[in-house]
Amino acid sequence: VQLVESGGGVVQNGGSLRLSCATSGFRFDDYALGWFRQAPGKEREEISCISEEDKYTYHSASVKGRFTASADSDKKTVYLQMNELKPEDTATYYCSVISRILVDFEESGCVGWNENMAYWGRGALVTVSS
Repeated sequence: VQLVESGGGVVQNGGSLRLSCATSGFRFDDYALGWFRQAPGKEREEISCISEEDKYTYHSASVKGRFTASADSDKKTVYLQMNELKPEDTATYYCSVISRILVDFEESGCVGWNENMAYWGRGALVTVSS
């Protein structure tokens, strides 16, 4: 499994960016597709989770209404459209996938996302200037 993020950069407060995660080595139907972020000095935070097989999409309260995660199984790519960016969105953003049988799809997100059982990209830095 390989995951490669792109699209990070510096943007002004209120601006937009779209992150892409090019994937290979697995079937979209068998995996949950997640976006996480980690700000300096903070723990990694799940911000979205998709399971195409389960018709499930989740966005955390901190990004709901501003960010939209999507997946294109033909292109084997996962996207994160980020609008109305704020300085507090500054973080390294990670694409991650995990076998869908290892997580539970709840209203609170993909529960049970074991970092050691998942695959991770190297991350894309997003900086929002005030």
